[in-house]
Order: sequence, then structure tokens, then C-alpha cells
Amino acid sequence: MTEPVSTPAYAVAWLPEAWFWLLFGVLAIYVVLDGFDFGVGLIYGTRESERERETLHAAFGPIWKANEVWLVLFVTVLFAAFPSVYANLLSRHYLLIFLLLLGVILRGIGVKLREEREGDRWKRYCDYAFVAGSVVSPVVLGAFVVQWVFGAIPLAVAVAGGVTLLGLCFVLGATFLAVKTTDPLRAEMVTYATSSTPVYALWFAATGGVLYAIGSAALEVVALAAAATAVCSLGVVAGARLDADRGAFGSAAGLAVVFVGFLAVQLYPMIDPAADLSIADAVVAPMTLHITTIMAAIFLPIVGAGFVVLYSVFEGVADPEDGY
Repeated sequence: MTEPVSTPAYAVAWLPEAWFWLLFGVLAIYVVLDGFDFGVGLIYGTRESERERETLHAAFGPIWKANEVWLVLFVTVLFAAFPSVYANLLSRHYLLIFLLLLGVILRGIGVKLREEREGDRWKRYCDYAFVAGSVVSPVVLGAFVVQWVFGAIPLAVAVAGGVTLLGLCFVLGATFLAVKTTDPLRAEMVTYATSSTPVYALWFAATGGVLYAIGSAALEVVALAAAATAVCSLGVVAGARLDADRGAFGSAAGLAVVFVGFLAVQLYPMIDPAADLSIADAVVAPMTLHITTIMAAIFLPIVGAGFVVLYSVFEGVADPEDGY
């Protein structure tokens, strides 16, 4: 009698789950790093002085393109470990993904082309593109991840999720600029941070409450995320008022981790609720995942080390004379 062929096992039983958490860990890093870039774009729209605009460009100019690497890594991890989810999300939310890419492109055009020509009209159009991209991208990304995690929800709730991420980006941008600028601009950024953070915390809790009310989110997950958001918000406000600008930015980064963590915890152990796919259903074959894990173990530390070097080189206060 022929023995049945055994199904290959993963090197460790929890390897698929590790890739799930890696996926959302990369997303959290992207939200923090590109989130403050988007926030700078939002605040840029409030600036009337050309010197202040140049200061904002100098603050994030050397690093914003590098921060987009984490979006590429997020897509790469999703495709490498969960290709069926990648295909489902791409086909189901193609319009949102198109709008996200459009927003990122608009931001890039606004930043890169502004200094290519002289003239107030040219710079004004580039500024419009920069601000518009900085608004569209987080709203669309937030709506996308909320629809992914919570499945069939009303459009208004998805938009509320996008506005939540937009508010988070504003907080991140204000705290980042408080670190990178000097008074009087820094004092204004501190005011932005202390006034916008409580609004964000309340909006986050309200959106979570709506998700619970329509039966999409678990009460304990919403309550835990709201409590963690409140703690981080206190850290932002206290750090800003005590002139501990780096501490305030660290707490704002904590808000981003809570935002992404809320989504991940709510989603687990599923990975594509709309298609009724769990992590075990969607993960690639053991051999493929083993090879991918080895490659990730080699290259992710290199990427991380590169970012440490990059941020250490550009850690000083922004000088508008340096330009973009």
C-alpha cells in the first residue's frame, strides 16, 4: 500500500504568524516615517513666508524619498508571504490604490520640480501639488487599510478611518518640525502639536466606537487602543510643553504604532476577511517561505542600518539656506 505524501512543515510552527506581524510592523514604520512627511506637507499649506517654506523643505527634503522605501517593503512582504491577499486587495481596491499612487506622485512632483524653474506661478502650482498629495495620500491609505481589515463597512466609516490617519500625520508632522526648527517657528509647531493631539485622540476613539457599534470591531480591542492612544497623547502634550521635543515626537510615533496595532490585532488571525482567508490559508508554501525568511533576515537589517546612518547624518536643525 502506498504511503500518503506528508505535507511539508514550516521550520517553526509560528513562522506564518511571524510574517503577519512583520507585515504590520513594516506598515507601522512606514506610517511613522512617511506620516511625518505627509504632516509636513499639511503644515506647509499654512505657511505664507517663503523662508518658512524653504525651512520645511530643508527639514524633510533629504529623507522623504528614503521613507517611501517602507511602502515598497510593505508591498514586497505582502506579495512574498501572502500573494493571494496581494492579488485580492489589488483587484478589490484598485481605485483606492490608484488614488494613493496619484497622491504620492503629486507630492513628489511638488517637491522635486519647485526649484526647477523661477517664477511665482510655477512655485505656487508646485506647492498646490505638494499639499494636495499630502492630503490625498493619508486619507486614501487610511480608507484602504480600514476597508481591508473590517471588510464590508459603510463608505462614511472608511472615510472616517482615512481622516483619522490624516490627523495622525498632522500630529507627526508638527512634532517632527518642533525637533527640526527653531523659534519662533518651533513655538508654533508646539502649539499645533498640543492642540491637534487631543482632537486626534477623540476622533480615533469615536471612529473605534462607530466600528464597534456596527459590529465590525471587538469592544476590548477598541477600549485597549483608545487607552493606549490617550497615554501616548499625554506624552505628546507633556513633551511639547516641557520642551522635550524628541520625547513628544516619540510619543507621536507611539500613536502611529497604536493605530497600526489596533488594525493588526483586530484582523488576527484572519488576513483577508472579505475573502474569508486566514493566515494559514493565505501563506505561501513552506519552502518558499523559508527562502524568503532567509533573504529577509539578511536584507532587512541592512535596510535598517542604512536608515540609522541616514537619520544620524541629517539629525540637526533644518537650515533654509541649505534648500531641498
